[in-house]
Amino acid sequence: MEISIIGLGKMGNAIAYRLLKDGHIVYGYDIDPKTCQNLKKELPNITILNSLQEVSAKTNLIWLMLPVQVNQKVIDELSVSLNHNHILIDGSNSYFEDSISAAEKLKKLKVEFVDCGVSGGLQGKEIGFCLMVGGSEKIFKFLEPIFKSIATTDGYSYIGVSGTGHYVKMIHNGIEYALLQSYAQGFHLLKEGKFKDLDLQRIASLWNHGSIIRSWILELINQILKENPDFKNISGKIGETGMGKWTVEQAKKQNISVSMIEEALSIRQWSHQTGGNFATKLVALLRNKFGGHIIPK
Repeated sequence: MEISIIGLGKMGNAIAYRLLKDGHIVYGYDIDPKTCQNLKKELPNITILNSLQEVSAKTNLIWLMLPVQVNQKVIDELSVSLNHNHILIDGSNSYFEDSISAAEKLKKLKVEFVDCGVSGGLQGKEIGFCLMVGGSEKIFKFLEPIFKSIATTDGYSYIGVSGTGHYVKMIHNGIEYALLQSYAQGFHLLKEGKFKDLDLQRIASLWNHGSIIRSWILELINQILKENPDFKNISGKIGETGMGKWTVEQAKKQNISVSMIEEALSIRQWSHQTGGNFATKLVALLRNKFGGHIIPK
C-alpha cells in the first residue's frame, strides 16, 4: 500500500521503518528539514515531501505521528486539501474527545478518520507495536495490511467507534503511571529501608524469573541499574504527556475511583516542586528507556 507519514520523529521514524521493511511505499513529511534529511539517510527508500498539500496530493492514506500540542492544528490545516478518497489515521497521543470531534468534522468532508493508540516505545521499531484502533470497522479491515506491518504478532485490534482507540490508549497510559510508580517505590524501599546493602540489580533480575511481578518494566529496571546504579546526574523530576491527567479527569466524570493512578500523577507534580527522590529518578529513567522521553533538568 502507499502511505504518507506526517511527523518523522522517533515514533514516526519507527512506523516508516516497519512499513518499508514490509514492502509498502512510504512518503514522509516533517516541519524540520534536518529530521527529514537524517531519516532519508537511514531509510533511503522513503520519499520526502515538502508540504501538507503535497502529502494530500500524493497519497490517499495519511498517518499522523505528532506531538499532541500540534496534532489538532495539523489536522485542521490538512483538512482543506482532503477529499472523499482520503483516510486519515491519527497515531498520535491525542485526547479521545478531540478524536471524536475530528471524526465528525472530517465526516462532513466524506473523509474517513481512524484513531489509533500506539504502544511499545522505542523497542517497537524492531519487535512491533501494540495498536488500538477506533473508527469504521470496514476501514479497519481495509487498513489491516498497514496495521499488520506495524504491529507485533497479534498486536493490533479493532476497538470500536471513533474515539475508542485513543480512549483505550489513554487508560493504558494511566495504568502505566501507577505501575511505574509502584515498582519505583518498591525499589526505593529496598535501597533505603532496613537493609542498606542489597543488590538491587540482582533482585530485579531475580524477580523476572518466575515471580508474580515479572514484566518488561522489570527488565528495563534491571538494565537501568546495570548501566547507572547510583543514578548519577539524573534529575528526580518526572515528565508527562497529559494522558495520566486525562485518565483521572475521565474517572472523576464517571465517578470511578482511580486512586493509584491519581497518586502517581500527584507524585509527578510533586517531583517538579521538590526535585523528587530515588523513586522518581527511577520512573524518569524508565520513561527515557522505553520511550526516549527527556528527563527534565
